[in-house]
Amino acid sequence: MSTRSDLMERLKAEAESCHAWSNGPHDRYAPHSHAYEKVLYCVEGSITFVLDAGGEHLRLKPGDRMVLAPGTVHSAEVGPDGVTCVEGRR
Repeated sequence: MSTRSDLMERLKAEAESCHAWSNGPHDRYAPHSHAYEKVLYCVEGSITFVLDAGGEHLRLKPGDRMVLAPGTVHSAEVGPDGVTCVEGRR
């Protein structure tokens, strides 16, 4: 399994403005979008993203990667054990 530092190094090779963040169990993000392409790796825990365009659910577990195109409206719910992710923009 990849460590936080492994995933951050992988992310830095493909994105800029890289940073880590964490949330507690069952925290939620309301629907929103970004003006840039978002690249995200799940480090610990889990999080489910919902893409509003088609209602697609993307559940990320440790080591999983997600790329969101600019302007993609999405919401998210953190899993029962919380989550830590690293993300960047490109």
